[in-house]
Amino acid sequence: MRILVTGGAGFVGSHLCERLVADGHHVVSVDNYYAGSENNHVDGVIYLESDTQWMSSILVPNFDMVYHLGEYSRVEQSFDAFETVWEYNKLGTKAVLDFVKESNAKLIYAGSSTKFAFEHPGYVKSPYTWSKESNTEFVKLFCEWNNIDFAITYFYNVYGPREIEYGSYATLIALFKRKMENGKPLTVVSPGTQQRNFTHVSDIVDGLILVGMNGHGDEYGIGHPTAYTILEVAEMFGGEIEMLPERKGNRLSAKVITDKTKELGWNPKYELKDYIG
Repeated sequence: MRILVTGGAGFVGSHLCERLVADGHHVVSVDNYYAGSENNHVDGVIYLESDTQWMSSILVPNFDMVYHLGEYSRVEQSFDAFETVWEYNKLGTKAVLDFVKESNAKLIYAGSSTKFAFEHPGYVKSPYTWSKESNTEFVKLFCEWNNIDFAITYFYNVYGPREIEYGSYATLIALFKRKMENGKPLTVVSPGTQQRNFTHVSDIVDGLILVGMNGHGDEYGIGHPTAYTILEVAEMFGGEIEMLPERKGNRLSAKVITDKTKELGWNPKYELKDYIG
């Protein structure tokens, strides 16, 4: 099967590409390397550098399946990056949908679990959350209008090998790990009681493969059922904790939607406590 992965040089995308190649597929990655890295390249994948909105100029639309992971994906930081959010998550995703239509391919779209956040007093929806929520509806309608087979997945706080350790894309677990190695306090955004369902990247990829093969429609959540507060995670590491002021767009918790994914045979295999050790 010919499979295109947007964001294939990123954290989740590189693990997905690795699994797809191991399963015998012909895999092409399109990535602009805004968050991806050549260090994440895996043997057997063809890598092309491009923004998704221009990818039709470098690719022939003859794929069987497209995994669209290549969007801007940070919450609090998106308040200062609206132009980037618009380019990657709006213009880019429209171009991906047009490409999928031309290819007559199946689309697997990576939505955002922030869609299922429980809002609390003072909560302000971020540009990232808005873009992903509205894209979910657009993807569904576009595919229905054009008779395209599609499935929408939702990741919950992914961790594991190749996590981003530096910059605005750094993940919490990688950030805590690096601070511990450097003997620095673990910084926790107030109130610290916000809950997250940390899910290992291998479990995410298991879900993506199952949904790619057998999923159709919306609400394929891929998330571990156990939620931890950020303070609890910091305490697992055992270091000094420094509290930071609360940030806009920082949700307290979200509903975990995994019923449809579990119906396909998915269950998480990894535990955060074991990973932190």
